[in-house]
Amino acid sequence: MKIFDVTVPISEGVPIYEGDPRVQIEAVLKLADGGVANVSHLCFGAHTATHVDAPNHFIEGTRRVDELELEKMIGPCRVVEVPDDVMLIEPEHLMGLEGVERVLFKTRNSAFWDTPEAGFRTDFTVLGLAGARLLSDAGVKLVGIDYLSIEAFGSDGHPVHITLLVKEIVILEGLDLRGIEPGDYEITCLPLKYIGGTGDGAPARTVLVKR
Repeated sequence: MKIFDVTVPISEGVPIYEGDPRVQIEAVLKLADGGVANVSHLCFGAHTATHVDAPNHFIEGTRRVDELELEKMIGPCRVVEVPDDVMLIEPEHLMGLEGVERVLFKTRNSAFWDTPEAGFRTDFTVLGLAGARLLSDAGVKLVGIDYLSIEAFGSDGHPVHITLLVKEIVILEGLDLRGIEPGDYEITCLPLKYIGGTGDGAPARTVLVKR
């Protein structure tokens, strides 16, 4: 058994989706300064680094992140590698997924994590609407991708997100799939459980297990 951590660490240098809150991490108590313990203060948006989107992200009054079923985020998954020249994942890239309930797309985006200092990129590969509809109709429980959004930057109306979220499909964004070979794994994705705000999403420690 081999365990792969595919989580992008939260840090003050991690790229942030344009318009989202910046990351702030500071030590409020330090043993080195005479404090009784080391205590840090963390401040960041719900869609920072590796994270899930809950239905309430784009559909008002729907399920919040603390209400997501864990069984959707734990179990067998398929990593599908998409050629580097593909910018839009379409149905032709989804062949052979019959019976697969959790799908992660490894694309050219993963290389972006080599240079986080470059900041947020808008030229990332995304899932097309036709592909989203196919996955939605197939009964997929979770769809993941290796950058900060599954949908094109500036998309009007966010139809890809809505197509998936209306079926309560968990969207997992910001994966680091560098070094991950395509194929079948067991995924464990555990988003931060919190109450408050709009419950639209949460950072998620995510690992793949190859048996």
